[in-house]
Amino acid sequence: MRRIIERLISSLLLMVAVSIFTFLLAELAPGDYLAEMRLNPQISEETLTALRARYGLDQPLPVRYLRWLQSIADGELGYSFARNMSVGPLIWPRVGNTLLLTSLAAVFSWLIAIPLGVWAAARPGSWIDRTSLGATAVLMAVPELLLGLGCLLLAVHSGLFPVGGMTSVGSEDLDFWQRTGDVVWHLALPVLALILASLPTLFRHVRSAMLDALDAPHLQAARGHGIDRQRLLFHHALPAAANPLISLFGLSIAGLLSGSLLIEVIMSWPGIGPLLLDAILARDLHVVIGVILVSGLLLILGNLVADTLLLLTDPRIRR
Repeated sequence: MRRIIERLISSLLLMVAVSIFTFLLAELAPGDYLAEMRLNPQISEETLTALRARYGLDQPLPVRYLRWLQSIADGELGYSFARNMSVGPLIWPRVGNTLLLTSLAAVFSWLIAIPLGVWAAARPGSWIDRTSLGATAVLMAVPELLLGLGCLLLAVHSGLFPVGGMTSVGSEDLDFWQRTGDVVWHLALPVLALILASLPTLFRHVRSAMLDALDAPHLQAARGHGIDRQRLLFHHALPAAANPLISLFGLSIAGLLSGSLLIEVIMSWPGIGPLLLDAILARDLHVVIGVILVSGLLLILGNLVADTLLLLTDPRIRR
């Protein structure tokens, strides 16, 4: 418990540091939303001055940061100038959509990577091992952008999947199960793109961890005692290889989250990726800061979960 509390405190301090540097870099970037409005001849300089005073943009940087922290305490996360609303109500529904996408991709990626990696490690040099290594090498060489565009082309040319969005037109008139099926239908290709992007790394780490575990002396002794092969792999070798895989879990969350931002833009999934792109183009800085802060929070939570699982599964770390 003490170790978990220490990790929570360090995570909180890390979030504070992320908020300071993100706010500082965003505020020091040249130009802002009101500077773009200055290009409109119909908006007078007096109006821009009044807007800057209204939103506190004429205050010193420390004052603006403290006001932004106050908005976080109020659940607002700042103010979106482009959308004329608080950032919190704008960003939280999209965070839920991103979590839905990345969670499903993570679950299916691990469900495929673990048995495939165990099978390949149990038969090194076999056709399944060589085929898996070759296929994952090809996937690792393909950029996520091309994977997303390939899935988009599949949707356009096959007509079997929706081209973008999260729901179909008129889905509000459907019952619960029909709406759920509609969302799953829209999820299929974005999830597939993320699985193809993350699976090669996960498979190779599972295979490597299993090969190391199978070479351990206690596994060699268990094999010499005639323990069933399947039981040896899944009841003895896989738990022995769990530590590096649990650590990889936290890193895979980071990879999936960064990859999902790009896939969401390509597939028009209503997550934080398109919102971040629109905010950058509009120089809506509080939205940019909010998205980065929430993304950092999700990464820290993923690593915190991985550390907690390590504490629960490995008594050596607890000692």
